[in-house]
Amino acid sequence: MPDFDSLSILFLWTAIAIYAAAFIAYAFDLARRSEVTADARLARELELVGAATGSGLAGSSGSPSSGAGAGGAASATPAKPRYLMARIGTTLTGLGFLFHLAATVLRGIAAERVPWANLYEFAMTGTLLIMFVYLLVNTRMDLRFLGTFITGLVILLMGTAALSFYVGVVPLMDPLKSVWLVIHVFVASLGTAFFALAGSLSVLQLMQSRRERRLAEQAEKPGPRFLGTLPGSDKLEGMAFRFAIVGFIFWTFTLIAGSVWAQDAWGRYWGFDVKETWTFIVWVLYAGYIHARATRGWRGNPSAWLAIVGFTAVIFNFTIVNVFFKGLHAYSGLS
Repeated sequence: MPDFDSLSILFLWTAIAIYAAAFIAYAFDLARRSEVTADARLARELELVGAATGSGLAGSSGSPSSGAGAGGAASATPAKPRYLMARIGTTLTGLGFLFHLAATVLRGIAAERVPWANLYEFAMTGTLLIMFVYLLVNTRMDLRFLGTFITGLVILLMGTAALSFYVGVVPLMDPLKSVWLVIHVFVASLGTAFFALAGSLSVLQLMQSRRERRLAEQAEKPGPRFLGTLPGSDKLEGMAFRFAIVGFIFWTFTLIAGSVWAQDAWGRYWGFDVKETWTFIVWVLYAGYIHARATRGWRGNPSAWLAIVGFTAVIFNFTIVNVFFKGLHAYSGLS
């Protein structure tokens, strides 16, 4: 009989390696975007010089033909840049996702249950869903500029889980033998995936906002040049807000489902256990973010920072709380 857990580990590290290659491709894509921004800036400067020269020649010679020629050359529409490395990065990400999915399924087969009963398995499944949501959204809108951030985050989380959180397959503890394990934890993982996209977009929003401010001040170096090929800070903020709302809906269900499960397992809906408390803190942070985003004074950088703090709290909840805090939810599997 094959050792499905060993195969799962092999497939997991293969996925990490492919994600690392995708990360490199996406990094080259950002470099290419910087080059495109620099070329566009140079073209604008040459256009302005050409227009001024053409106007001067037309004024001095009285001939309209030279000005028209300059205008015709200046009005030529530049070819839309083709981001080859972004496509390569996305293709590698899709390939890595398939190995990642295989690793998760094999772990489930080895355990003969859903593969998210401890911290190692949750990290495996949670990062799988982050990649799934990222690839799915890319079929509707171009978010390949997030590739470096998403693949980097997933590599860090997967590598940490594989090196520090791995535990062998063991039987489930009694409170986990419930249908709520399937529903509650899966929905929490899905909410985390949407929060990850919102947090990444919020980081870019802060960078883009700073660039726009420095451009308005006519600063010599407004910021990383690849930002010139990205949407404006307002659009980034809008996308982050939409992803956060979806994540918040899933997280609200997670909170409610967890309370129902607690009643079934321990005879009470709420007991201020550390994990319960931090799950509620995350809910409050995102509820505050959504409310603040709807308030005019909290648009822009303040709301972006709140989204980043919220996602940081999510990561804290699933790592530090699980490993270092004791409570009824101490299911990390670590001794």
